[in-house]
Amino acid sequence: MLSISTIFFQFCPYFRRYPQPNFGIFNLYQQHPMSDLSYISLRGNRAYNTVVRPDFELYFEASKNIYHPVDNPHGTFPLNVADNNLNWSILSKKLQHISATQKIPHWVSGYTSGRGHETFRAALAEFVGNFLANRPLDPENIGVAAGATAVIELSAIILADKGDVAVFPAPAYPVYSRDIMNKAGVERYDLITHHDSDAIHHGPILSIEHLEKAKQDIEYQGSNFKLLVVTNPDNPTGGLYTAEQLETIADWCIERKIHFIVNEIYGLVTINTKHPSIVTDYAHQHQFTSFLSIIHQKNSPYLHQWYALSKDIGISGMRVGTVYSLNQPFLSAFNNLSLPHMVSNHTQWLLENVLGDQKFMRNFLDAQQQALTKGYIVVVEMLKKLNIPFVPSYGSLFVWADFSKFLKTETLTGEMEFWENLYKNTGVLLTPGIGFGHTKKGMFRIVYTCFDDGSLLVAMARIADYLSSLSKS
Repeated sequence: MLSISTIFFQFCPYFRRYPQPNFGIFNLYQQHPMSDLSYISLRGNRAYNTVVRPDFELYFEASKNIYHPVDNPHGTFPLNVADNNLNWSILSKKLQHISATQKIPHWVSGYTSGRGHETFRAALAEFVGNFLANRPLDPENIGVAAGATAVIELSAIILADKGDVAVFPAPAYPVYSRDIMNKAGVERYDLITHHDSDAIHHGPILSIEHLEKAKQDIEYQGSNFKLLVVTNPDNPTGGLYTAEQLETIADWCIERKIHFIVNEIYGLVTINTKHPSIVTDYAHQHQFTSFLSIIHQKNSPYLHQWYALSKDIGISGMRVGTVYSLNQPFLSAFNNLSLPHMVSNHTQWLLENVLGDQKFMRNFLDAQQQALTKGYIVVVEMLKKLNIPFVPSYGSLFVWADFSKFLKTETLTGEMEFWENLYKNTGVLLTPGIGFGHTKKGMFRIVYTCFDDGSLLVAMARIADYLSSLSKS
């Protein structure tokens, strides 16, 4: 008797074109000839049995067979990891020019401050101040570490104790759970503010009532509400918190001695919401407002900002994350703990020169918004044709879309089954809703910044063809 997988391979019109995905990765406890866990510590056991995210291994598998219109027309589209490749060709030329024409300073070969070299922090302060905050920033309030993940982990270790709770308005980036838990031992609490995505079409709806209810719930369970983290622009919805929202929440947190952190990692990748193709999707033309001005206005040790160059500049692999805070004991502790998380001095020197070229950065960021908007339009126009609800994005690298009507059952099993089958049949890999902490099943994140417009059209057409076949079956 033929197995189901064999029958699937023989008769599925799309799946035969793609290498068989290794869905065995979802067994988190795979055994290996050398998998005797007695050889490692209890911490090592926990790490062995804790995957970073459920779609990561499949992402690397799909990345070995990337679509190319000529060389690999039946290749895959990993649209699940938030990489921004839109203008790497521009940036890479700039980096190569710096390397070829400028002398590497002596400090690059030695040790430097655990918070980042002083000249790099000065360049960061000027760049972020000019382009994100619209106000002067003091380099002495900046801490630098190897990527946003390192900054988040260090912040959790310093600002909270093991067993304390960090609150995230849902849906929220799944890997926050690992970043705050793996070493710091801080618990994640997903704060539900809505169920259906139409409730947040005009932006996040986090209110003081939501926060009070979460605080009561956490304290009832005998825990301590220690951190509140929001991402602005939001991941995965692309929504924007208004300045009024942020200030109201900041006052609430300061009064209750809760650390309020705003992650602005997507602060400079915003959509041109006035573009004729999408302008009618927005009832309000919100503009991004950085939390940095509120930090200085309130002058409180309970307010902090996270940032990184990963998304805005498109250099996730260069690992540069930052924290900005007026809390000097926090920054001193950051310096003392950051040795395993320091950014390469050579990377700091290279980027110091890039960020310091204000004219280049202005042109680069303008090109980023143009390319970002074009890719976003490709995705949402197809979603509209397919009558798939989505949250109109103001910024970030993705669209949060509702595929729930295509699930056999509105359960986690139904969601994962649809996700797997979509990839098997189309080669298009989305971010599944699992891990975002939300109640609605069938929500998926579509990253549109890894391919050009022509390739995105192919990916979306494959999704459309597959969904059409489901409707006919």
